[in-house]
Formats: sequence, C-alpha cells, structure tokens
Amino acid sequence: MKGLRKYLTPFAPDQSGAASVLYDLGGILVICDAGGCAGNICGFDEPRWSTQRSAVFSAGLRDMDAILGRDDRLVQKLTDVSQRIDANFAAVIGTPVPAVIGTDFQALCRMASRRLDMPVFSVAANGMELYDRGAQEAYLQMFRTLSKDAAGKDPGRIGVLGAIPLELGDLTDSDKIAASLREEGWEQVVMYGMGATFDDVCSAGSSARNLVVSPSGLKAAEYLRERFGTPFEIRYAMVDWPLRGEDLSGKKILIVHQHVYASSLRQRYLSQGAAEVRLASWFEMISELLEPERDCHLLEEDDLIGLVRNNSFDIVVADETMEPMLPFFCGRFVPAPHFAVSGKQVCV
Repeated sequence: MKGLRKYLTPFAPDQSGAASVLYDLGGILVICDAGGCAGNICGFDEPRWSTQRSAVFSAGLRDMDAILGRDDRLVQKLTDVSQRIDANFAAVIGTPVPAVIGTDFQALCRMASRRLDMPVFSVAANGMELYDRGAQEAYLQMFRTLSKDAAGKDPGRIGVLGAIPLELGDLTDSDKIAASLREEGWEQVVMYGMGATFDDVCSAGSSARNLVVSPSGLKAAEYLRERFGTPFEIRYAMVDWPLRGEDLSGKKILIVHQHVYASSLRQRYLSQGAAEVRLASWFEMISELLEPERDCHLLEEDDLIGLVRNNSFDIVVADETMEPMLPFFCGRFVPAPHFAVSGKQVCV
C-alpha cells in the first residue's frame, strides 16, 4: 500500500539536514516554526545536541504571527539574541509553517541584515523533503553568503562536503574520513558540517580539491568549482568498511545506504571478488554513479521487500532497522548504520 510503513519510522526532514550543516559554525540558527520542528531537530535528528553547544532557536510563531506574516517580530527577536550571543552569522531555516503562508525569506533576510552587524541568509526548507535536500540547500547558501575570494590555492588542503551526522552511522566516521585522507597525503582536511570553522568556510576557495562523500554535497562542490575553479571528486574515503578483508568470490550483494557511500562500497566489494553488487537508496542518487541496470531508488517499504524477494542476494548491507522487513531472506544481513534512517546508531 502506498505510503504505508510498518517497519521504518519517518526519515529526517529537510530542516534537520539544513541545521546539521550549520550546527557547529558559531552562528545563530533560527528554526522558523512554532516550536515543534526545533524540538525534533534537537531531540531526535542532531546527535551532537547532548555534547556540543550551538545557538539553535525556535522562532516561536503564534497563530496570528503566521496568519499575518509578522516578520518584524522575528527580526526583533533575532536582533535581541544577537546582542547576547557572540555569533558570526545568522541563518533562518524554513519549516512547513512559512512554506504554507509563503514567507518571503529574501525580504526577511534583508530586513534582518539592516539591523544586525553580521551576514544573514536563509534556507528555504519546507518540511516536506528529506534531510539531504535541506543539507544541499544549506551548503549552497552557506558558501554563497560566507565564502570570500581566495588569494590562491593551498596545495595541502582538501574540503569534504556531505559528511554530516545524518549521512553517517557514527560520530567517529568523520575522524575516519579525515584519517583516510591524511594517509593519502593531505595535510589539512576541512570537514564542512562536522568540525569546520567559520573561517574555514570563508576561505573555502583556497582548497586545492573538494571531496563529495554524499549527494547532499554535490551542488555545493559544483558551485565552488564554478566560482573558484576548485576540482572535486565523488567518493567516500574509507579506512574501514563492512565485510572488509573477506573473500566475497561469487557473492551477489545488495547495499542500501546513501548513494556515495554505497557506490564506494560497491567498488570495494567488486575488488574482493563479488560477482554482482546492486545499490538501492531512499534518498537522492547521483547520475554519475548510477548503474541503471543495477541501482534503484526506493519509495515504499514494498520496493525493498520486492527487490530482495525477487533476487537471489547472498548478502544485504543496510541499516539494521531494515532487517525485520526481510524475514524471508535466507542470506546474510550485514548492518551498515545510517543515522537519518534509524536515529539511534550513533556514538555520543
């Protein structure tokens, strides 16, 4: 049945993806909502909330504020907060409420920028898309607003786009990506969204190369290439992965995860002797990595169930929340945590 979910909980929405990208940059994040969306972000979709401080606020919209579009009240609240917090920028993140009433985010940011002595930008999330779309938009708006012209390239610096907790299964995965890149010879690894500073974003044009580790970082990488001439590649830098070192000769494998991670796993498994590796994802997929005969986008639980039932896979690699969906599967199920799916497979 279309839209019926018996096993999976709702995935993280776009406003959560946007907040995740901007979370640790030292800015003021205003979730333009009545309170519920901000609570979901901090309580469920942001694993750093319990260990790392960030200035995340709810706009606290009331009925008449939403109906009448009282943007001046939001600007006043933002001005009051900016006087109490030493912030580098302010970002207003959309939710279903401003989407329904047609809030003009550009006008809102212009009003705020006249009152605040800092950059102000918006992320027009609507709560109807998934986290990867919100993260994608946040990356774009962040670089467009904050990045400055670079004097030159730093040959030892690489920027990493798309490594946010929602894309990963463990908060230490960002350290593993950085370690892998340092082994490749990069002296400075800048993880935009997990550890990068405000100054790192401002100097994004000085990176010699960018690495896209999830689909949410692709459009930002294209923008940085167009603006600064920075080349990029799409792959997931790994020092460890499920089934590492095993003999997979003749095995038929299905991987369900975000597309860049799954694609990089495919290359590893094929090099370990796998006969066939197919990919599936609930989220956006990148055309450059797509193998139309082997890869598919999932919409319903029945899509995954049918895919596994109709193919003789030996191994399924996916978040463990999907294992109960496949009681008929007689092969080997290998957990590959994805926080945006499970919301609980994270080290804190």
